[in-house]
Amino acid sequence: MRNKAINKLAQEALTPDDVLQDLLQGNERFVNNKLAEVAHLELVKETITGQYPKAVILSCIDSRVPVEQVFDQAIGDIFVARVAGNFENTDILGSIEYACAVAGSKLIFVLGHESCGAVKAACDGVELGNITSMLANIIPAVKKSSTEVEGEANSSNKEFVAKTVENNVLLTMQRIQERSNLLSEMIDGDEVKIVGGVYSLSSGKVNLV
Repeated sequence: MRNKAINKLAQEALTPDDVLQDLLQGNERFVNNKLAEVAHLELVKETITGQYPKAVILSCIDSRVPVEQVFDQAIGDIFVARVAGNFENTDILGSIEYACAVAGSKLIFVLGHESCGAVKAACDGVELGNITSMLANIIPAVKKSSTEVEGEANSSNKEFVAKTVENNVLLTMQRIQERSNLLSEMIDGDEVKIVGGVYSLSSGKVNLV
């Protein structure tokens, strides 16, 4: 049973590739229904004085994608930023910068998911309250997919939606580096790695893109 939280020395010893491998191995445990046994209350007590997460994950708000469980991570292991459609904005960028430059995280993981409702809405040009301006962040991925996938450019085309989910992850990764000089320098210096993946609702597996 795990009853120790990650500490500063352990965090500093990790490389970005170590962290990525750890997350992917955690996802394998999740897929195989072999999650690690954790003494959660012990970790609550241990982390009261500080936190040293190894990664920051930007994901969608979808209730079917419980990020910590998907990667079999415990209290104190990862930062999680969530917004419908897993895109970056100023607040998300600031949060990721804090995670990496201040708190020492080694990996940025942009996580999309199969059959994303926000992506479908963007594909269909939905307009509703503040959802309209939110979906504007996903439109670049919609436009990119329209040049790559044949058939209807809307949510009725499963291939189009899947490609847009993937493109949205890739474009978000690109914009994070373009919009944050701080993160870009850390990535260029191999202090931090940025990766993207898509979670399968049907299998629970995360596939890198």
